[in-house]
Amino acid sequence: MKEKIIAKASELFLKLGFKSVTMDDIAGEMCISKKTIYKYFCNKEVLIEESTSLVHGQVHEIMDTIIAKNYNAIHENFEIREMFRDMFKNNIDTSPIYQLKKHYPEIYQNILSFEIDQCTQCFRDNIEKGIREGLYRSDLNVEVYVKFYYTLVFHINENTVSESEAQRIELEALEYHTRAMATEKGVEELEKQLKKLEINYYPNCRHLF
Repeated sequence: MKEKIIAKASELFLKLGFKSVTMDDIAGEMCISKKTIYKYFCNKEVLIEESTSLVHGQVHEIMDTIIAKNYNAIHENFEIREMFRDMFKNNIDTSPIYQLKKHYPEIYQNILSFEIDQCTQCFRDNIEKGIREGLYRSDLNVEVYVKFYYTLVFHINENTVSESEAQRIELEALEYHTRAMATEKGVEELEKQLKKLEINYYPNCRHLF
């Protein structure tokens, strides 16, 4: 039952917002009493911590699955971005990370410290892979570019209220990051991935690219 409560709470928090969803809402959705929820969680903050931990695990599990498919480094980054787009497409138009930072700053800080370590390693692995593949320049200072990119990504999510706006700016940050590192071969792959997005999601918005 505890795992079912965490799963439902995670779904509702991402869909409707961490602040607006109450214990009553979760109990109602699950057709259980609020007392049952409090049997496992002493307050909403503890449930949010457990829920964000679950989502974090799911995100990194999917990322590992994408990485295991052995796409080239640039394609890999676009697949991971697509995963985030799909994961949060049904939520309210408010960035989950922004919500956490605003309403539950202590939980946010705990997640942030761990997430930075995870993302730093992911970005580092991707850059080193791209260098091996000839998509990124061999003279890159890997640690500097890792820091540049996670600073960009976290700043966007921390300070952009709208989830759709955050995703749009993240795409521009990804393009900016990739062009800064890319060889001629890498630029060709980047243009290929951008064209794929244009065809799949923005058929009438070619001027955006």
